[in-house]
Amino acid sequence: MRKSNLGSALRALRETSGLEAKTVARGAAMSRSKLSKIENGNTAPSITDVDCILSAIGVSGEVKNEYMAAAREAATEVTAWRLVRRLGYSRKQQQVQAIEAQTTLLRLFQPSLVPGLLQTPEYVQAVFARKRLTESQLARTVGARLARQSVLYSAGKTFRFVITEPVLRWRIVPPLVMVGQLDRLISVSRLPNVDIRIVALSAPQVDFPGHSFSIKDDRTVTVELVHAETVMTDPRDIEAYVSKFERFSERAVSEGEMRDLIAGIRSEFLREQETG
Repeated sequence: MRKSNLGSALRALRETSGLEAKTVARGAAMSRSKLSKIENGNTAPSITDVDCILSAIGVSGEVKNEYMAAAREAATEVTAWRLVRRLGYSRKQQQVQAIEAQTTLLRLFQPSLVPGLLQTPEYVQAVFARKRLTESQLARTVGARLARQSVLYSAGKTFRFVITEPVLRWRIVPPLVMVGQLDRLISVSRLPNVDIRIVALSAPQVDFPGHSFSIKDDRTVTVELVHAETVMTDPRDIEAYVSKFERFSERAVSEGEMRDLIAGIRSEFLREQETG
């Protein structure tokens, strides 16, 4: 199957399944009009779009592999943030949620912010308040990001987070809010399927942080740049990011040592609040 024929093939697959377009669109976290444009060949579907549509239809693993192979003809896909803004940040969060629901192993490296799945409501609010959204847009986006976090409690899924220590000290929220955020990290770290590791500033390093990225199973790597989100599917690129993730993971502290490090930073924020 050629990527240029993917839209019509997806439409045929949906019609064969007996599902209405509005049902598939809802399950794929996209508008009915967007699905129509994809099916009619007016809009080229992204890898994420194809993944979400196939999951909404409920195809077999064999069929999904065939269609995803066609979607991956272009190994790297770039989506400018201005387009995400036009789509709506809340809709983007719903798309990410749909992908995470289909992911068994999520590995995420974050040198800039607390990962979205681990953020408190106050922290989420502070992150998206910088996007110049309207009050209603902000409320929908915050709600959509928080809704994603329920996946942490799903059976059969594993989450591995590697976070650099400066993230825990970055002042995008007041000290007491950061205390609550650090408490959240400690709490979630006790879930049996969640591994949170901190790359301490005092630890000798063999690599450089660069930028955040997430690896979904061994299927895709998503990188957030200043101007755009980049999704890669070439196995060679994925392996490069897996290797980088593992290098930082090996140098990071985990479990009790990780919680002690977070507790120490937490105490610093509390002292600052008391003396401020």
